Amino acid sequence: MEKSEFLAKNVFKGLKSESIEVNNEEAMYFSEVDFEIILQKVEHFGIGIYTIETRLGKEVFETQNHEKNKKKATDAKWYNKAFMTLRKRQEGLLYSASYKVSQKLLDRS
Repeated sequence: MEKSEFLAKNVFKGLKSESIEVNNEEAMYFSEVDFEIILQKVEHFGIGIYTIETRLGKEVFETQNHEKNKKKATDAKWYNKAFMTLRKRQEGLLYSASYKVSQKLLDRS
């Protein structure tokens, strides 16, 4: 199973995304409510998050990453804290992330 297929089937299923073109590629962005659900599923499966990017409308608002926070991508504390910080800074943001899905998890699916 491919990473994108796993995420669509197990993490994004039932959630509404908005596609925004970033560097000639479509990126999926989610509302605050849906992104909170995604973070719960990510933590459940042990998936890592490298980067969280937020947009206000079509413009990038802020980006957080695990390296800047000096944490492993799979450490749920970093991405949950980053999400809480971002949501307090600005209402109405759209959220996207880059994910680390282990080969072991993909092989089991």
